[in-house]
Amino acid sequence: MQNLFSLVCGILFGVGLSLSGMTDPLVVLGFLDLFGSWNPSLIFVMASAVPTTFIGYRIVMKREQPLCSSQFYLPEKVSIDKSLIIGAVLFGTGWGLLGLCPGPAIASLSSLQPKVFGFVLFMIFGMFAVERAMSNLNKATQ
Repeated sequence: MQNLFSLVCGILFGVGLSLSGMTDPLVVLGFLDLFGSWNPSLIFVMASAVPTTFIGYRIVMKREQPLCSSQFYLPEKVSIDKSLIIGAVLFGTGWGLLGLCPGPAIASLSSLQPKVFGFVLFMIFGMFAVERAMSNLNKATQ
């Protein structure tokens, strides 16, 4: 049942990204180009997403447990550290250079654009590289 819910949520997320224009790198780059030919259309996406998420979390977190799990899995780490800052810089750089970030990039795979496939390939490579580096770092500090 959990896999079915995950699939449905993933499909809804991908459809929402497509309908909003978030899967089109040119729309995203136009939104990020504040001092050029700025395209403010994604403000409406954020203006609807933020209150929806805020209200959704308030409703869901009143429950004792999620629908498809025995407990909530919430982040335990709440501090801002070097790895968070480095990750945010890398995320922002990739988003600003290509107009893609992980969720929309995966949803954009259906466009069959080589740039999207390259981005997703390097994103996966980066995830494995960071995982391996963090594992080696943890082993070295123990």
